[in-house]
Amino acid sequence: MRPPSRSEVMPQYVHHLAPKSLPEITHATPQRKDSKQRCVKYTVVAVICSLLLLLLAGILLAYYYSSTCVHGIPCGGNTGCVWESQWCDGVVDCPAGQDEAYCVRLHGSSFLLQIFSTHTKQWKTVCSHGWTAQLAQTSCRDIGYSGSTSVTSGLHQVHSDDGFLMVKSDPNPHVPIVQQVAFSNYCPNNTVVTLLCTDCTGGVNSSRVSRSQQASLGAWPWQVSLQLEGSHRCGGAIVSPYWIVTAAQCAVMTSSPGDWSVYAGLVEPLGILFNPAHAVSLVIAHEGFDGITHKNDIALMRLSKPLDFTASSNVGPVCLPNVGLNISVPVNGWTTGYGVSLNGDSLYLVEAQVSLRDAAGCNSSTAYNGQILKDMLCAKGVQPGPDACKTDSGGPLVSQSDGLWWLVGDNIWPESCTDLNKPGVYSNVTFFLDWIYHQMKKHQNDRRHA
Repeated sequence: MRPPSRSEVMPQYVHHLAPKSLPEITHATPQRKDSKQRCVKYTVVAVICSLLLLLLAGILLAYYYSSTCVHGIPCGGNTGCVWESQWCDGVVDCPAGQDEAYCVRLHGSSFLLQIFSTHTKQWKTVCSHGWTAQLAQTSCRDIGYSGSTSVTSGLHQVHSDDGFLMVKSDPNPHVPIVQQVAFSNYCPNNTVVTLLCTDCTGGVNSSRVSRSQQASLGAWPWQVSLQLEGSHRCGGAIVSPYWIVTAAQCAVMTSSPGDWSVYAGLVEPLGILFNPAHAVSLVIAHEGFDGITHKNDIALMRLSKPLDFTASSNVGPVCLPNVGLNISVPVNGWTTGYGVSLNGDSLYLVEAQVSLRDAAGCNSSTAYNGQILKDMLCAKGVQPGPDACKTDSGGPLVSQSDGLWWLVGDNIWPESCTDLNKPGVYSNVTFFLDWIYHQMKKHQNDRRHA
């Protein structure tokens, strides 16, 4: 047999060089160490966030206490804020009770009883349905009058589309009146409550007095003489059995109540022999009084014992001006005060008719040249004469409207007898109405001074 040729020989196997595979790399991860690091990170972040939140809270608190209220109602005097729902809800939330101080008022010459409604955030008249004499006493007490005040409750018909306040069932005379009424769209016969907290219906009819002259006994029953050590110092006006309105410039002569005596019903010097001296328990000058500018020149004196208005027709209160009462220029009024005789004796009560003047004229360069502030009124004598300028400080300026006499002002700059361009200047009692009632309410049960 011939050997196979070279071309016929087939290889038995083919040798392939396989590439060497890369070795498998494994990482040994320290899991415990990573968890620890993450925990530290989270803790640091949490601490930083907490510090930032505390810082933010501190800034907000500092802003809250150092600035005026943003969403609430300020209590006043940088003493904090309350929510609107807390205002006039019958619960004292402000430190000085400002949130419950001005929640009940009398409106207009009809003495309509109005209460601030937390439901509507508006003043609402009170429906007469379910009204009682005990509720009338409670309302007068909440305004600021004491329990000895004569209260007269009446009815008045009105038409209102804004709703009323209706008395709730089972009224409680010991609970604030704001908690005993609720908003109602309906009032039977549209009859609402009127309220007279003191009988200020006395006084002379102004039509019979035509010129400055000496006053007759009983003509101005609210006029009082404020005396120190037996000498007349200032005038004042009775507004309730306990309270006298006068000027702050009088009250600051001495704030010691024991130094003062109050005489009512005096028209001439011998009257002091037949009228008792009434002791004073409290003297309150307005905290913002400025003796130079006469800003806030108003004060109150509280008597130790209430005056008895039934004992004499010569002594009685004048009405404080209700909110909504229209007394403005050129309304005529009357001012009274004790004139001084040539030998220095006082206590001749003089009356003079005056007319209210506008502030622009009073502040002109020929008069007071800008000295008349927004809490002041000007009045000029209708009949020229010396009596119109002899009224003393603290003496009342009154005006008659709807058959009643209203206390418009208290004398702070008597009319000039030498300069005819300068009328008399008075504190505007309407401007200070809230202040007066707040003081009366604050001290109505102050037994320390009784």
